[in-house]
Amino acid sequence: MSTSFLEIVELDDGEVVLQHSDDSEAEPLVRIQFSEESRLYMMDNGLEVAKAMIQAGIQAAAAIAEQGEAEMAVANEEAVRTLH
Repeated sequence: MSTSFLEIVELDDGEVVLQHSDDSEAEPLVRIQFSEESRLYMMDNGLEVAKAMIQAGIQAAAAIAEQGEAEMAVANEEAVRTLH
């Protein structure tokens, strides 16, 4: 299995995307678009805010996946037990 690196890119229209670095033509994994009002409020720090949002999303997804794996392990352990 090949390793694919991800990159965060700010597009010309101000949209920030998370995409595979080796395939910029593919559909982005994540898109973040701020309103004009938000961009003014962030004073040209939209890319840093988007990076923090993406990082938080990845951490949340990892925590949810770990929780799901733990629940599946418990369910499998209970299914293996046989009461006589």
